[in-house]
Amino acid sequence: MSWQQPDVPLPSGLQADEATPGWMNKGDNAWELTAAALIGMQSVPGLIILYGSMVKKKWAVNSAFMALYAFAAALICWVVWAHEMSFGERMCPILGKPRFVVLGQKYLLEMERNGYIPKATYVFYQFAFAAITVILLAGSLLGRMNFYAWMVFVPLWLTFSYTIGAFTIWGRGILERRIIDFSGGYVIHLSSGVAGFTAAYWVGPRLSEDRQHFPPNNIISMLGGAGFLWVGWTGFNGGSPFAANLIASLAVLNTHICTAISLFVWLSMDMLVYKKSSVMGAVQGMITGLVCITPAAGIVEPWAAGLMGAFSGSIPWYTMMVLHKKSSFFKKVDDTLGAFHTHAVAGTLGGLLSGILAKPSLLRLYYGNQERGPGLFYGLIQGELMDGLKQMGFQIIGAVFVASWNVVITSFICIFLSRFLNLRMDEGALEIGDDAAHGEEAYALWGDGERSPPYPRRRRLTIPTLCRSC
Repeated sequence: MSWQQPDVPLPSGLQADEATPGWMNKGDNAWELTAAALIGMQSVPGLIILYGSMVKKKWAVNSAFMALYAFAAALICWVVWAHEMSFGERMCPILGKPRFVVLGQKYLLEMERNGYIPKATYVFYQFAFAAITVILLAGSLLGRMNFYAWMVFVPLWLTFSYTIGAFTIWGRGILERRIIDFSGGYVIHLSSGVAGFTAAYWVGPRLSEDRQHFPPNNIISMLGGAGFLWVGWTGFNGGSPFAANLIASLAVLNTHICTAISLFVWLSMDMLVYKKSSVMGAVQGMITGLVCITPAAGIVEPWAAGLMGAFSGSIPWYTMMVLHKKSSFFKKVDDTLGAFHTHAVAGTLGGLLSGILAKPSLLRLYYGNQERGPGLFYGLIQGELMDGLKQMGFQIIGAVFVASWNVVITSFICIFLSRFLNLRMDEGALEIGDDAAHGEEAYALWGDGERSPPYPRRRRLTIPTLCRSC
C-alpha cells in the first residue's frame, strides 16, 4: 500500500510567507544550519583546544592560534571568491569561475540546487568544511612554522588546492558524477593529510629535542577537544544530504558505530604491542574512525560501517606505529601530529572501501539517478562485477588525482613563499616557543616562564627562639 499525502491544510507556522518561500523546507534548513554550526564547533573551539593541549607546553598558544587564524581567514576567502571557484559555474573541468557574487543578498536568498535550502545556508555549511580542512593540515606543521608564513599560506592553499578538489568531485567538475565521496574522505581528509605532509617537508623539522620529547601539556583538555571533534561529526556527515531525511539518520548512526569500533581496535593494538592503554592512541583511533567513515557514511549499511571501523583502527595504526618508524623517508619528514596517517591514509582507506561496500539502494536514495556504483561487493552478489570494478577504478583515480594535485600545488606554494618569508622559525625562537612567536604564554604562573614575579615577595617572618617553646 503506497503512502498518500493527506488532504489537510498546513499549520500556519509551516505555510509560505515572504521570509519563507514555497520552495524552502524549514526542517531541512534548520537541520543544515545546526549541522554547519556543529562542524564549525569542531574547529572553534574543538581543534583549538585539541591542538593547544596536544603539543608541548611552549607551543600551546602558537598551535591554538594557527587554528583560530585559519578559521577566520578561510571565511573571508570563501565568501569573496573561493565558494564560487568550488561550486559555481564551470570554467574548466576542475575549476569554477571566481565570481564575486556571494556577498549579494539576491544570490544568497536563492534556492540551492542541492536541496530545499537557501544558498546562504549552503555557503556557510561548505565554508565550515573548507575551514576545518586547512586547520587539519596545520596539524602537520605545529611547533616550528613561522606564523607570518602561515598567514599567507592559508589563503593561497585554499584558493589553489582546496577549491580544485571540491569542484572536481562535489561541484560541477569532471568527476562529480563518478566518485563516491559522501562527506569528504578525498576532498577534505586526503587533501589535508597529503598537503600537510608535503608542507612539513618544505618547512623542515622541529628541534631535535622537540621531536624526541613532545608530550601533551594537558591530556584532560585534549580529551575535551577530541570530544568536540567526535560529537561534531554528527553534523559533518549528517548534514551532507542537505535534508533531514533517512540518509542523514543512517549517516549519523554509521559515523558513531565506525568511530567507536576504530577506537577500540586501536586501543587493543596498543595494549597487545605496548602493554598499556594509551589515551593518545585512543584519540588517534577515534580520529581515523571518523575519517574513514566520512566518504561512506550514508551509503553503507551499519555492519559495513563496523567493518570499516575495524580497518580504520588497524591499518593507520600499522602505518603510524610500525611503517613510519621503519621508513627513512617518513622519519625524515616531521609530521607533528601524524596527519598523514590519521587523515590521508584513513581518508584513502575510506574512499576505497566506499567503492567496495556502497549499497546500490542507498546510492539511489542519496544521489538519485546517477552513474555511480554499485560497490564491488554488491556487484559480485548481483552479477554486476564489471560495474563494481568500474566504480573501484574511479575511486582509485579520484585518490590519485587529489593526492597528486596537493603534492604539486602545496610544493609550489611553499617554494613561492620561501622566496619572501622564512617558512620555519629561527633556532632561537624555536628554543623559546610561544613567547618568541607571540609574546604570550599559555600558563602565566610565576616560576613557569615569567621573567619576574608578578608582585614583590613577602618577607618570611622568623619567630624568635624564645617564643618557639611557648
